[in-house]
Amino acid sequence: MRTFLAALLWCICATIYGQLEVRTNLELTDYHFPQDGVPKGELLGPFDFHSEIIEGTVRQYWLFIPAQYDGSTPASLLVFQDGYRATNPEGSIRAPQVLENLIARKEIPVTIGLFISPGHRGDTYPDDLGSRNPNNRAQEYDAMSDRYARFLIEEMIPEVEKKYNMTNDPEQRAIGGTSSGAIAAFTVAWHRPDVFRKVYSTIGSYVSIGFRPDEDPVKLGGQDYPALIRRSAIRPIRIYLQDGINDLSNRWGNWFLANQQMVSAMKYANEHADEENITGPRYQFEVVWTDGEHNDKHPGILLPEGLKWLWSE
Repeated sequence: MRTFLAALLWCICATIYGQLEVRTNLELTDYHFPQDGVPKGELLGPFDFHSEIIEGTVRQYWLFIPAQYDGSTPASLLVFQDGYRATNPEGSIRAPQVLENLIARKEIPVTIGLFISPGHRGDTYPDDLGSRNPNNRAQEYDAMSDRYARFLIEEMIPEVEKKYNMTNDPEQRAIGGTSSGAIAAFTVAWHRPDVFRKVYSTIGSYVSIGFRPDEDPVKLGGQDYPALIRRSAIRPIRIYLQDGINDLSNRWGNWFLANQQMVSAMKYANEHADEENITGPRYQFEVVWTDGEHNDKHPGILLPEGLKWLWSE
């Protein structure tokens, strides 16, 4: 039944949006495994961090310091949400290993990786969570406010900068994630493109998880981003966006349709600005549709490709 429903959804989407190219048979690449002759970086952590901006929470974070980093030159920065999953050497993402190989091949600059788990409400971070979500994840990642951006920019990054020399150039700072971690990454760049301009967004939850219609004032949700993109000044954001045709459809929304709406909105914003001779930035985006589901498999497999594209300017 699920296969039939996925096929039916695909037919509907193809009719509405035209024939979409869907990539299949994706597998982990050489970038996801240690390679002979590649200098080994160092993965440090987990470290606990108590936030004052997101009060009452504690989270864990990890740092990847590439072998090529010597502190004499400011390093580029990649921030990635859901740090436990992103750093798992047996998982789908394997971000530290990917960074190690990309840097060695000089396909991206020397880049420090900052991998952060969502906050957990309480005094101590549970030692038995594993890859399960801490209890403040949705409140941080799916919210449309600038609070998570302020946490990163005012608290977390300065903590890392106490020891490591990192660039202030927003063109050399990337932020990424999967699912709600993806919309969190986009929200940071949306509010603070002066700090982050590269976004890795995969199976992004641009749906109504954060929508609070009964609160006063009403809190927007991810489903509102396409409207905001169409009606707001263009941000100088460069985004690699992936979703799978078999992604979720539930009470929060339809992930595949939501991601298509994001792309449509950015295309419209660019075209409208061109037609009206509006000067300034344009959204830059690379879109990859796959036959994936709502998990980290395809987001992880595509990470090397996505990071190379983000730094290919």
